[in-house]
Amino acid sequence: MTDIPQVILGAHFPGVNHTTVWSDPASGSHIHFDSFARFAQAAERGKFDFLFLAEGLRLREQGGHIHDLDVVGRPDTLPVLAGLAAVTQHLGLAGTINATFNEPTEVARQFATLDHLSAGRAAWNVVTSSDAFTGENFRRGGYLPRDQRYVRAEEFLDAARAQWDSWEAPAGETAGTEPAPFQVSSTQFEISGQVTFPRPPQGHPVIFQAGDSAAGRDFAARNADAVFTRHGTPEAGRAFYADLKSRVAAAGRTPEHVKVLPGATFVVADTDAEAVELADHIRHQQVSGQTALRLLEQVWNRDLSGYDPDGPLPEIEPETGETTIIQGRARHVDDPHEAVAKLRRLAEEHGYSLRETAIASQARQSFIGSPQTVAHQIIDAVATGVSDGFILVPHLTPSGLDPFVDRVVPLLQERGALRTDYPERATLRDLLGLPTPITLKESTA
Repeated sequence: MTDIPQVILGAHFPGVNHTTVWSDPASGSHIHFDSFARFAQAAERGKFDFLFLAEGLRLREQGGHIHDLDVVGRPDTLPVLAGLAAVTQHLGLAGTINATFNEPTEVARQFATLDHLSAGRAAWNVVTSSDAFTGENFRRGGYLPRDQRYVRAEEFLDAARAQWDSWEAPAGETAGTEPAPFQVSSTQFEISGQVTFPRPPQGHPVIFQAGDSAAGRDFAARNADAVFTRHGTPEAGRAFYADLKSRVAAAGRTPEHVKVLPGATFVVADTDAEAVELADHIRHQQVSGQTALRLLEQVWNRDLSGYDPDGPLPEIEPETGETTIIQGRARHVDDPHEAVAKLRRLAEEHGYSLRETAIASQARQSFIGSPQTVAHQIIDAVATGVSDGFILVPHLTPSGLDPFVDRVVPLLQERGALRTDYPERATLRDLLGLPTPITLKESTA
């Protein structure tokens, strides 16, 4: 490897699935602001590009019982990010806000405010939901059909951009200008008026997108500055990277201006062997007996609560058709019969119980090894077209990022793959190498 690529790093404060081991004695509060502040300051100490917060709009449940490893009591994203703007100086602040249940004017105002408060460090991860269970929590009392989710999301984002651009001043400058009226007319929105906030310092906050369907990829190609993916293996990562970049080019944009950033877990120890042993321990913490049943119910599409997690896999066949068994989670199983057959082969080959099969079939941690091994794996992945960087997800908060920052970051810096300091007054767009967006008026001139 002769050319060392620059690696983009995000730090994900988890809490909306079973990745987080909140029951570990080393885990801290997922509610107190001190936990978020400590986590963000660790990321900034490691010269990361941004901190990332996901969004859980309703707790997952089965039969009226909340998933035992989910975090209950997660604070709202935007107030947390606003607080973090005051205790960090350089770190980007990325938050997930749903375009299905919110309204464009309030979200545009909130992210413009965050961008001003943080001097140009705001990012919005635009997501959608087709989940009726989650929709019950909102005034609309329902949800959108799958084929309309991205229609609304794109029109939502266009409406937000119209408002960000309506204050006709260069990005970050407000003197001598006045807001102009704006009007949005689309299939989802009829909005007009005048905004009360100047154009954000970055022009627009950095736009993230996290959908993986064909519609989601096309939405990202047309609109996103960065894509948060779930592809865990190098082969799957390269295929997604090539596909997404080709869609960006087909949409008339520069592929280098859309960053591909998979979520990645890691385990760092003194030696590779110690890291492998620790990784196995963590996976057992992340998949309890109840969680194993919930995971396999997504495959069987049946209530499996009567089965013993320490016993064998169910002998019954999966149900096909509409998913109703798991509340609060979209289904990701294309062929349930093939998926069940694969699990049975795995269990038979190794003599696994139901829970052990669930643990073994879950994606293992992305990077496992000594600091030297992990640093090499990350640089190699970016150099060989897996991604432009990674959004790291520790299993513990707020201290889980420390082993990476203290032991892997110095090696990345030593090899020239990561900055040793932040540029003065850099926005998040500056850190990521993204252009300042032109206004809608400029684009049609």
